[in-house]
Amino acid sequence: MLPPRKDRVFRGTISHLTNLNDDELRRRYRFGKDSIAYLCDLLQDRHSRSNNKSTALTVEQQVCIALRYYASGSFLQVIGDTLGYDEGTVSRVVSDVTDALIEIKDDFVCRFTNTFANWAGSTYVSHIFNTSALSYYLQTNHRGLIDGVIRGYSGYACRPFLLSPYANPIERHQQRFNGCNASTRSVIERTFGILKRKFHVLHSEVRMKPEKICRIFGACAVLHNIASSRNEPLVNDDGAGVRLDQPVQVPVFLGVQDGRNTREHVARVSSLLSSTLYKIRCLNLFCVVQ
Repeated sequence: MLPPRKDRVFRGTISHLTNLNDDELRRRYRFGKDSIAYLCDLLQDRHSRSNNKSTALTVEQQVCIALRYYASGSFLQVIGDTLGYDEGTVSRVVSDVTDALIEIKDDFVCRFTNTFANWAGSTYVSHIFNTSALSYYLQTNHRGLIDGVIRGYSGYACRPFLLSPYANPIERHQQRFNGCNASTRSVIERTFGILKRKFHVLHSEVRMKPEKICRIFGACAVLHNIASSRNEPLVNDDGAGVRLDQPVQVPVFLGVQDGRNTREHVARVSSLLSSTLYKIRCLNLFCVVQ
């Protein structure tokens, strides 16, 4: 005999949105009331369900379910029990909202300028970069320092568009370059830290297929940029207020356009001008799904 079907539970509205202030909403969803309304308007056309059932979830309900999942990183069943929905409903909603956010990624991936989350955590970072669309674009379109460069650590090969540290720095300007390069990397690390503290799903073990995990990361990157553009404060986070310095003009380099010569030019000129390396104008962030 088949087991009796479990009664489906539907909640007519997420009523506590009207009962909580913005700080309380941000602790649960990472967005205040106005920003949640903005997200609902943004996803309305792509995400509203085309039926008239009285039990159909509103866009607001679906957005809040997904935001609670991203923010907490809890199991889908826990999210369902907390908000009063079936686990299967939560799973479908998270997938739908994630897909809707991925559809609008080209409109919002600007602060996170580039994300590539298609590889497992054990993959070498250099291989991830070399197989990315960004690497191909830079190889075919990069015009030199006028376009800026990417800062890379020792796991990357030194190239005209990607400057990695000296392997054995001897001269003073080389040592200074490596030190400034390392301090620039800390900006990237802090940015990843902010992202993971904001959306705890990126901290936890995500029990989903790898391709779905990649899309969830992309959705969180979109939400991070939307939150930044709307000046959403970080809740209970000491990383609030982290800002990237404005870039300075890089002098024209007329030498051989390869990685080592470009790095040497930047290291020598920056050493003469100040103790701070030129602020990188193209700070592209790379993520590996763990």
